[in-house]
Amino acid sequence: MLTALIKKEFLQIIRDPSSIIIAFVLPLICILIYMYGINLDTPSVTMGIKSDDTSSEIHSLIKSFGNSKYIKAVVYDNKEDITRDIARSRIKGAVFIPQDFCLNLSKGKTANVLIVTDGSEVNTANYVYAYSMQIINGWLSSSKYAKGLRKISKNLINVQLRTWYNQDLNSHYFVLPGSLAITMTLIGILLTALVIAREWERGTMEALLSTKIKKIHILLSKYIPYFILGMLSMAFNVFLCVYIFSIPFRGNIFVLFFVSGLFLFTCLGIGLLISTITKSLFLASMISVAAGFLPSLLLSGLMFPISSMPKIFQYLTMILPPRYFITFIESEFMAGTVWNIVLINSVYLSILGLILFIVVYKKTSLRLEN
Repeated sequence: MLTALIKKEFLQIIRDPSSIIIAFVLPLICILIYMYGINLDTPSVTMGIKSDDTSSEIHSLIKSFGNSKYIKAVVYDNKEDITRDIARSRIKGAVFIPQDFCLNLSKGKTANVLIVTDGSEVNTANYVYAYSMQIINGWLSSSKYAKGLRKISKNLINVQLRTWYNQDLNSHYFVLPGSLAITMTLIGILLTALVIAREWERGTMEALLSTKIKKIHILLSKYIPYFILGMLSMAFNVFLCVYIFSIPFRGNIFVLFFVSGLFLFTCLGIGLLISTITKSLFLASMISVAAGFLPSLLLSGLMFPISSMPKIFQYLTMILPPRYFITFIESEFMAGTVWNIVLINSVYLSILGLILFIVVYKKTSLRLEN
């Protein structure tokens, strides 16, 4: 009986292209969006430079701003033009160098610089400040005033920065693997959320219930075919990331697919629970998108650190499967197989998957009227 039901599901998958579109076309679109549409790398900003100091050394400072790959420097002659362009968002900030800037440095005094930023975009304002300070300090350390500063500062600190795992600081190296969690959440939920609801709307569920079918056979016949389809979709996504978009993979491929299987099993359970409760294709599809895409994008830790969320939302993320899968898959791609991360997240995903399977089993009815 179970074999016949599984065969029926595979035939429906072949005859109805919607499942294949969800499994392969949807992740392709999502990966292209995450690859080319979303960029968390350090952006370049346009800034204005206004100097009242006519010393020759100031020209090298202004040149340092122009040579930065993070800043497009525009030199202004008057303050009013800068104010107008910031208000019109033509520039994101400005650096004002006072008349006595070099004079104070030559005397060993504190030299003031005014940095004005557009606070309507908080992140950009922080970038403007950080970039400006980095350039000014870099210029200062290589200028003729550096010797005088060394005399004043007896204990100089030499900081050497080393970046592990993602030396190029390329955001796509963790966004794309992390996006697989969001994509697989959406795929796993959608694949099964529409299955039982479709049976009810087409009237085929009545035909199934008229037989001697068991409840466990119905569930397994929904889990197994779409689990296989989902794992093929996962393999397709990994192939795109590694071989098409050249995302480095340092982990173990068998560990990756084992934990991915646990994650997909959990997502399929969410979809079946939605489908069992709603019994409506339209309602099931709407709930699937709301329950699958939005929490996995906003509360999984991919875009926003969980530690910075309010406590109530931090507790809420504990029941979201993408939280555990994103932690695992980013580590698997970037750092390699870290068994502590693998085991902890596998245990959580297994528990969530089993709980959902039991709840779906309890909610599935073999009667036409409850």
